[in-house]
Amino acid sequence: MFKICLSVLLMLSGWIASAQPVIVVLGDSLAAGYGVDKEEAFPSVLEKKFKSDHLEVKIINAGLSGSTSASGPSRMTWQLKAKPTHLLLALGANDALRGINPTDTTESLRKTIKIALDNHIKVFLIGMKAPPNYGKDFSLKFESVFITLSKEFKLDRLPFLLEGVAGEASLNQGDGIHPNAKGHKIIADHLYNFLKGKIR
Repeated sequence: MFKICLSVLLMLSGWIASAQPVIVVLGDSLAAGYGVDKEEAFPSVLEKKFKSDHLEVKIINAGLSGSTSASGPSRMTWQLKAKPTHLLLALGANDALRGINPTDTTESLRKTIKIALDNHIKVFLIGMKAPPNYGKDFSLKFESVFITLSKEFKLDRLPFLLEGVAGEASLNQGDGIHPNAKGHKIIADHLYNFLKGKIR
């Protein structure tokens, strides 16, 4: 009887461990935390916020500085080894900075999303905005990338990762592009409010 009970307990503990949500944040230097300590980057801050609310969520920071959406499919395939349950797709900022054709950005993100969905991973699409130097037409087409994909795949979408942070000197580093620790905290707060209740 003792052996049977022990076996059941071991099975249950294994099930609980496997049931822990695992979120991959697939992004660029914004997710990687360029210029701040790793613990200050928004993925780490976000994980702490979940745990402080007694939600055992593991977050994998898959941010890679300089990456564009074109890297998404191969990097998503690599992240499948971690057996994630959720994906925060936060690519596109460098596409906008480099003036990459929004059609190409759309196709790269579409491929990334399909890989995740085909592996039963819930996807959250994190939107970005283009800088004004490429003109209003480019900005509108770029922002529509995220709207189009969220509708196509029926995804929850956060309109703008840097909401309340972009353009605020006190929340960014000297380059005016990358958030400082205070900026990352605000991003984490927005993401937490967006994700809370959606993570199972």
